[in-house]
Amino acid sequence: MSKSSFLRLGFVALSVLAASTGGKAMGQDGAHCAGVPGTVEFACHTWTEIAADVKSGTTTVIIPVGGTEQSGPYIAVGKHDVRAQVLADTIARDVGHALVAPVVAYVPEGSTSPRTSHMRFPGTISVPPSVFEGLLRAAAESFRVQGFTTVVLIGDHGGYQASMAHVAGELNRAWKGQAHVLYIRDYYEVVPTRYADALRAQGHGSEVGLHAELSDTSLMLAVDPSLVRQEALRAAPKPGTAEGVYGGDPRRATAELGQIGTNMQVQTAVAAIQSFNRSHP
Repeated sequence: MSKSSFLRLGFVALSVLAASTGGKAMGQDGAHCAGVPGTVEFACHTWTEIAADVKSGTTTVIIPVGGTEQSGPYIAVGKHDVRAQVLADTIARDVGHALVAPVVAYVPEGSTSPRTSHMRFPGTISVPPSVFEGLLRAAAESFRVQGFTTVVLIGDHGGYQASMAHVAGELNRAWKGQAHVLYIRDYYEVVPTRYADALRAQGHGSEVGLHAELSDTSLMLAVDPSLVRQEALRAAPKPGTAEGVYGGDPRRATAELGQIGTNMQVQTAVAAIQSFNRSHP
């Protein structure tokens, strides 16, 4: 990620923080859609502005998919939502002529009866896969009829990636080339592969796990540290499965380590969209 791109990511993170703190961040008064951070977000435009954007060539829209789930005692349950929204905004700026849809916060997270997966913990919200897929289909179709020709799906959580791929394939067949869904699986896959390998190369192999551990916590610190209970984390004994941390150890997480992963995610998505746009002018 370029220096300017990283600075823009920081601006977007501050806007998310401002929205959750009564519009104040870094001692300044403001609002979520004020200034640079709001320009790519679909929700920050009027309908006439969106129509004008599409007419002038902004025909790509990114649907960021997050999820509301437990992430151990030290990361807030909005982790995936904030990360997906902030990184999608940065991706859209780097790609150009793209808008970002509101983040999808209601996703499959396990059964409620019996309670399975993350639904075993308070703080998790789950919907059935069929509901999730229906929501993605309807949202994508809403964008298509408005004139968007490329709908990009990126997801911050592993549990629904197959559903996203299924929806993308289904809509691409139905739309018959009039519009396209670009599902970027590598946006997610870079985290448990290249990013995890990079952390291991820096001597953090035993701290890398599957959920709410070093990589997960570092990514959150890089995007919005207000969602991490840092003082409690530093003083804690090593958390485990009973606390909702699956493998590894989050206690030495840093924003600097997280920037490695966020850079990879942004660069991967930007390259995929740019490549797709070149082959679908």
